Amino acid sequence: MPKVRITAIRQTIYTDLMAKYENPIEHTCDVKENQQWISIDGHCPEGLCPSAWDSMKPFVESLAQGKGNFYDGWMKNPMSAMISCNDGFRPFSFYIEAIND
Repeated sequence: MPKVRITAIRQTIYTDLMAKYENPIEHTCDVKENQQWISIDGHCPEGLCPSAWDSMKPFVESLAQGKGNFYDGWMKNPMSAMISCNDGFRPFSFYIEAIND
């Protein structure tokens, strides 16, 4: 079963939405750009944000099973996907790709 590399690409922060809708919080996300994890057998890697995992889990599981080509040619690499976590105020985009190590 292929391993799947998960790379944190970029975080977007919507300060206007935070000011309007979010209660102030001191700590949010520990993810850093270019941080990587390896999913083995489609399982959540240790240290990956649980909220981010919830968003990408079906794609990681499909890639781990050798399936890809999501949405009929969406990605240049058919064995990959670009998925964002579900934080509406400061979402992180993650590039996930099947690897053969």
